[in-house]
Amino acid sequence: MKNRILKAAFLMSTILFFIACNPSKDGEVKTTVNTELIKKEIQEKENEFAEIFNSGEIKIIGYYAEDAISFSQSHEPLIGRQAILDYYKSNLDSISSKNTISFTTKEVFVFENGDKVLEVGYFKVVNDSNITINSGNYMSLFEKRHGKYVSIRDMSVTDIPIE
Repeated sequence: MKNRILKAAFLMSTILFFIACNPSKDGEVKTTVNTELIKKEIQEKENEFAEIFNSGEIKIIGYYAEDAISFSQSHEPLIGRQAILDYYKSNLDSISSKNTISFTTKEVFVFENGDKVLEVGYFKVVNDSNITINSGNYMSLFEKRHGKYVSIRDMSVTDIPIE
């Protein structure tokens, strides 16, 4: 009798172990990710980027990966972190130092157990009178490298009509 109970307990624990691992169709074990925590982390990256941009001194930050590509309106793709930063630096004079940009992470879509994240967000630029002079939407694809998210692709579009 005792032997039967031990065998049944072993069998049940084995079954529970395999159920708990939740294997996918291809045999890969799925990991649960905290989407809200990832969204907060991405928003912090956006806040850091806005702070540096608003300082008027564009410098290398941990936002873009070395091999990032940025797509923007009326411009060919910018390939590489340095090309992206050079573009921002060259256009800094056309942006008044009294303007302020902000980014709001609206949604995040998490892939590959949190190693890749697609962010959908909203940006707004206001002047020193707090009047909106530009706004729009953007998408950024982040990849976790060396434990931190970096943007590997981004794209933005204004919602201000072109005159």
